[in-house]
Amino acid sequence: MIAHICLHKLRPEITEERLETMMAQARVQLLRVPEVLVVRTGKRIKPTDPWEWYVAIEVESLDKLAICQDDPNYIKFREDVVKPAVAESCVQSFEMDPRKDVKYS
Repeated sequence: MIAHICLHKLRPEITEERLETMMAQARVQLLRVPEVLVVRTGKRIKPTDPWEWYVAIEVESLDKLAICQDDPNYIKFREDVVKPAVAESCVQSFEMDPRKDVKYS
């Protein structure tokens, strides 16, 4: 099982209301992708934390993640929601199954 986590710094013009809308759009659009098992999204709690918004998805494998990232719903979310609002991102993927060799993910 793979957790794909994207941490984002937002552009200065992004309001709290727009962030709330983006969080809702993440859930709606990414759950349309058949390979996506779980979507999690949230906003920072402490103003001193550098990353203001995160989106995390869970998929079965790295192959499924690649398929997910080619899906039209994922691409539309990335182009219409993320790119216009995000100044900087940090993207990481993690194997979630204990004792599973990551080369078989």
